[in-house]
Amino acid sequence: MNTKIHTRRKVLALALLAGMGATSGAFAQSTVGTIYGSAPIGGNETVLLESNSGIRREIAVDAKGRYVASQLPVGTYAVTLRRDGAAIDSRKNIQLTVGGSADVSFAAAAAASAENAQNLSAVSVTAAALPAIDVTTVDSRTVITSEQLAKLPLGRNAEAIAKLAPGVNTNTGNFTGPTGKQLVSFGGASATENAYYINGFNTTDPLFGAGGLTLPYGAIDQQEVYTGGYSAQYGRSDGGVINQVGKRGTNEWHFGAQVLWEPQFARADQRNVYYGNGYPGLYDTVPKAPPPSGTLYIPRAEDNSWVETVSAYAGGPLIKDKLYLFIAAEYERDQARSVTQIGATNPAQTQQYNNPRWYAKVDWNITDNNIIEVTGASDKREGSGTYYAFDYVNRQRGAATGPMDTTKQGGTLGIIKYTGYITDDLTIDALYGKYKTHDYDVPGAYNPDLVYITNPLKQNPALNGGVPRFTNQLSSLADPGRGNEMNNLRVNITYHWGDHTIVAGIDNQNSRANNIGTVNTGPGYSYNYGSVSDPSLSPAGGVPPLAGFPDGQSGYYVSRNVANSTVSVRSTQRAQYLEDTWQVSDRWMVKAGIRNDQFTIYNPSGDAFITETKPQWSPRLGFSWDVNGDSSFKVFGNAGRYYLSLPLNPATGAAAGYIATQTYFTYSGIDAQGVPTGLTQMAPAVSANNSFGQQPDPRTVTGKNIGAENQDEYILGFNKQLTDKYVWGVKATYRKLNNAIDDFCDVNLVTAKAAAQGIDVGSTNSCYLINPGRANTFVLIDTAGNPQDVKLSNKEMGFQGLKRRYYGLDFFMEHPFDGTWYGKINYTFSRSYGNTEGQVRSDLLQLGGSASEDWDNGTIMEYANGRQNNDHTHVLKFFGYYQVSPEWQVSGNISMSTGQPKICLGAYGPDYTDPVDYGNAYHWCNGQPSPPGSHGSLPWTHPLDLGVTYRPAWGDSKLAFAANVFNVFNEQRPTFLSVNSTDGGNSTPLYTYNSKYLSETPRYARFSVSYDF
Repeated sequence: MNTKIHTRRKVLALALLAGMGATSGAFAQSTVGTIYGSAPIGGNETVLLESNSGIRREIAVDAKGRYVASQLPVGTYAVTLRRDGAAIDSRKNIQLTVGGSADVSFAAAAAASAENAQNLSAVSVTAAALPAIDVTTVDSRTVITSEQLAKLPLGRNAEAIAKLAPGVNTNTGNFTGPTGKQLVSFGGASATENAYYINGFNTTDPLFGAGGLTLPYGAIDQQEVYTGGYSAQYGRSDGGVINQVGKRGTNEWHFGAQVLWEPQFARADQRNVYYGNGYPGLYDTVPKAPPPSGTLYIPRAEDNSWVETVSAYAGGPLIKDKLYLFIAAEYERDQARSVTQIGATNPAQTQQYNNPRWYAKVDWNITDNNIIEVTGASDKREGSGTYYAFDYVNRQRGAATGPMDTTKQGGTLGIIKYTGYITDDLTIDALYGKYKTHDYDVPGAYNPDLVYITNPLKQNPALNGGVPRFTNQLSSLADPGRGNEMNNLRVNITYHWGDHTIVAGIDNQNSRANNIGTVNTGPGYSYNYGSVSDPSLSPAGGVPPLAGFPDGQSGYYVSRNVANSTVSVRSTQRAQYLEDTWQVSDRWMVKAGIRNDQFTIYNPSGDAFITETKPQWSPRLGFSWDVNGDSSFKVFGNAGRYYLSLPLNPATGAAAGYIATQTYFTYSGIDAQGVPTGLTQMAPAVSANNSFGQQPDPRTVTGKNIGAENQDEYILGFNKQLTDKYVWGVKATYRKLNNAIDDFCDVNLVTAKAAAQGIDVGSTNSCYLINPGRANTFVLIDTAGNPQDVKLSNKEMGFQGLKRRYYGLDFFMEHPFDGTWYGKINYTFSRSYGNTEGQVRSDLLQLGGSASEDWDNGTIMEYANGRQNNDHTHVLKFFGYYQVSPEWQVSGNISMSTGQPKICLGAYGPDYTDPVDYGNAYHWCNGQPSPPGSHGSLPWTHPLDLGVTYRPAWGDSKLAFAANVFNVFNEQRPTFLSVNSTDGGNSTPLYTYNSKYLSETPRYARFSVSYDF
């Protein structure tokens, strides 16, 4: 039974909109939208909304002839205007997109007579002719629907879809997420500063911020890609947002299945990688080996791979109009054979990854005003393989040498959401979910009786016959229970009051990383061989000279190393927000909000070492101007601040009580497995980082009163109908990073300042987490065990101010699908520049999450200012499809982009020195300062992807055959060049410098057969 709500209050009085910039109260985690519009003024009028999934709401038309229905689940709706309970006009097939609004007006019915109102045969049933521009939004987003996904030639993952949006590009470091998907950069930000959502639940990786769980491709109803201008209801990202909404059951049962194949025969050979700076005369890692064949570095032409995928779905009513089910499953098998660089210990391998994914959703329409949604999803990746020998001269694979590790990654989530339409004006929704992942990595073959040997080349040759002795023991082991877990609670109250829509809510999240780190293999320690040129020298700090011990006159020594870094840590994130959307006039809408974020991160003992619970206000202000009053021309703008919590990874290092000790010995023999015998201990165990398993005082881990990372963003743009078939627009964006967190390791500066203050330092940390680019106060423990404050100015630490800026100018033109063709073109001119990329360091392939080499000391940051790693000055994107005939459709997708800046790093200064032991990572090249971007850019890339689909009439259009070809012209231009120019902190050239380490994916094809019924 339909429960009618005949409230005569002004419904949102969004009502005042002529183009009705009705606000949905939707946000980045949204799964809902809004339908609004106008109707001829008459007595006792209502608008009935009915979706194909049983959603049914009846809204009163106010005295000004306006109505609005917000917080509607996305889907297809029929909208009927009723007078005294009788239908007088209707619109069907209203497609509601996530976070958007649809104007469904009945102005054409103004002339309807009372007679027509009583004569149902006069009811006009038409398809909706919606405005091309949504004047109700102030943010920047791109929504891709399942219909478009089925037609476009795309990679089958969330990141490939996201790259259709302007300002979104593949990250420079080729970083991947937990299940192997390549991460993306939004608006110049690093790849770990994005947020991922499924049906309103945050699935972002809590350890590194590297991607998140996503849906099986066939289960995606809509994917929303936010590139800026988020509402106050959203936080915890200063990059972008990938928000996926899964499919739901409808009143008709639908089933389908699909088989996809990416065969090896349709994949072009990858081009070999050659030494970019000459080539070495000997293998780097194998003594007495012959020179490489020519200048070959990595014979990637020997690689091959193939992918097979099967998927199926079913959806429909369990109880019509009440209870619905949708389930989807996908199984992907990736197989590959690859060869690594010359000199590698395991040069060739065969791998297989099994990727099972599933999605299930139950929707229960308890009443018209009370809805419950239950969602489950899983995305996993399980890998195994075999290592082989390889003959680089004849390019032939040899015998198997052992199994690869068995890995299991990814996870599963469960969500429950309640929505209550209390009145026309008041809506309450609450969501709670849990998410758990695994990072299982267990050796395929492991002998616990063997000891791992490091640096066998430095063994005393008089004791090993001149041939290094060692085994193939693994260096470390991970706990099989390693992984992450997270829960998220969101509660929103939306109230329409006059011309205002007010939203208040909370967004609470708890995250935990379990058993992160590794331990020694074998007996719990490894042996590391070394030597000194003069036996009167000490091999390490705190250890006497070798000459005073038996067998020490030879200059050879060995250390027994113990390492155990396995810890569990957690964090809490809380947020409260309040937002008002004010329909100032028929054409002007203003959205103003405030958000308060709090972040707390705990060490393994449960003590907080980062406490950012004081108010961290994030103001947001946006506007939309419906210039002509008919939704044909919108001018909009947005300004806001966004806070980002630190990922959990730094808590597993700087704040953890890990063990990393070395005990030094002389020795008189070496057994067949490389283990030293006849040991004489030289001193008690030492640790360069004071890492004896005792957690540092949580007050000493970070700079005092450390602040969270945050960024300001400003957007101004317009969208305009060019004709009734084209929409175009321009948008300008400016982003400024205000604060960041990273590690600072120049401890000598801190202790020297403490000594100058008269402090007797008892202990220090090896590195501290700080706010780089500003003064920081460090807490040290004196010899009496008391905490002491030591403040260093930014100048004293040797830094310039923190700097990361992004500006972009986006142009687009779109032709909505008219039954024949759809197309959209984007051009972005942008710059990302400063002295930090963000939480990662792509040019050094460091995905440490605020623990890269940046800001470790002042020397490493000299000449760091310039174009940053994710900078692409010009990017032109086009995608679309054309219905050639009822049976044939073609599609295309091309992205033309300038390459990121070339980077050259090397030894320090014109004399090629190494003042702070960072080897070849200084911003110096060939003895000259080398700011990022000073060596030009990598070449343009322009991969073209094409597709064709055939739906034969004899298959009743339910059977489809499709073929997609990616990178049609097999363009394989470099996307990453090796950046280190010297072999350590000296002038010796490094042969791998400038090598084309990463290039575009070679041409490949995908074939598929699907059937839907």
